[in-house]
Amino acid sequence: MIKRSYLFALLFLLLSAGLAGAQNPLLNLVANNVVQKYQNSTCEQLWEARGKPKSPQEQEMVQLLRNDPTLRVQFINMIAAPVANKMFECSMIP
Repeated sequence: MIKRSYLFALLFLLLSAGLAGAQNPLLNLVANNVVQKYQNSTCEQLWEARGKPKSPQEQEMVQLLRNDPTLRVQFINMIAAPVANKMFECSMIP
């Protein structure tokens, strides 16, 4: 958890400094971590995590994605299929 927190903090600092290009290795790393989280978690773990508050670093990342539509599109395109498939398997979406 601490490793992920540092990753989100580092990503936030670099992206807020204007390094959010089309090929951003840090965005790839965060997206891959999100995909791995969903693929490696059981449905029960995902249901439990759904109701918990996000860490400050995760909240910063979400805010960054809300403020930067280009970055948000890149991130969503990277995680959409694997996350949606897992959520469907877990009956989290119809």
